Amino acid sequence: MTVRALAVDFGGTLARPGPSPDGATVSQALKDLENTSVPEGFAAAFEDAARDVRQEDRASDIQSPFAEQLARAAHACAAVIPDPQAATEAVFTAVPDAFVDARSAETLRRLHASGLVCVLSCNTQRPESVRRRTLRAAGIEDCFDALVLSSVLGFRKPHPRFYDTVIERAGCPAEEIVFVGDTPAKDAIGPYEHGMRAVLIASGPRPEGLPAPVGVIGHFTELPAYLEALDD
Repeated sequence: MTVRALAVDFGGTLARPGPSPDGATVSQALKDLENTSVPEGFAAAFEDAARDVRQEDRASDIQSPFAEQLARAAHACAAVIPDPQAATEAVFTAVPDAFVDARSAETLRRLHASGLVCVLSCNTQRPESVRRRTLRAAGIEDCFDALVLSSVLGFRKPHPRFYDTVIERAGCPAEEIVFVGDTPAKDAIGPYEHGMRAVLIASGPRPEGLPAPVGVIGHFTELPAYLEALDD
């Protein structure tokens, strides 16, 4: 079986997920921005807006820009945020990103060095600049030939458009791509139904309902051995 590319999830796969921004943190991050006015009620307005946007997005597997949450909160409490892009950068500079596991990072370097095309494939609110900064700090930015982020694409896993984009960026047929991640519906069943191979990272028993061809490993560091077994 020929494997030419890996599609790799981020949080829960390569890294321990970072926190989502809360209203108080967002409010504080915006206060120092030029021409920006954040009233006392902004934190609560942001919490409400964030909840509503998340519910709407999950209902149709889309990913609204983080700026949409800021805009709704601003409208609700008469805040002034003239530069949504700068505001987004400020928030996700204040809120820690995911912490990359050192063993997983080393495994990724080995896999990329072996000639596999690697595509980061994850749902995230964070802009590409922030995620690239995290990858760079972990020494793995250059391991990825492409990044498919829901925050940039506008669609979340398991939307078909997400998987279509992964296949396009990988530059090879779907059956030559192995998708690896920790969420059954998004990182295993979805990619498998889209023609890719899939490997689920799971610490416990094999989840019920997982298609038989989908592999299961306990940690990302086990992936090289799994791929070697495919060639036997």
